[in-house]
Amino acid sequence: MQHPDNLRYAKTHEWVRIEGDLIVTGISDHAQDALGDLVYVEAPDVGQELTAGEQAGVVESVKTASDIHAPVSGVVVEINTVLEDDPEKVNEDPYGEGWIYKIKPHNIADVDNLLSSKDYETGL
Repeated sequence: MQHPDNLRYAKTHEWVRIEGDLIVTGISDHAQDALGDLVYVEAPDVGQELTAGEQAGVVESVKTASDIHAPVSGVVVEINTVLEDDPEKVNEDPYGEGWIYKIKPHNIADVDNLLSSKDYETGL
């Protein structure tokens, strides 16, 4: 499994990547592997206000469904609409084409409270 060093991770298996003043969010390679083949991704709504730790959506696989959580507080500004018809992108490329949503954080420094790839892997 790969967990890129340039990302930060939540204990609930979401990753974040800073892009300017936005944060791109998805689920980790570990999470997608544990879930199996994804058949549905429910992203939060654009404009939705999220609080760190709260449910932000759901991913469903042939085996189970799992909540996805907001790694930081902020407002959803974009969702990956490709996943509506092609949820397996999360399995194929969890850190690239499989991103789930973008959030404009209230405080970008909140990313510092998330885990490094090394700390994330230690907790698995």
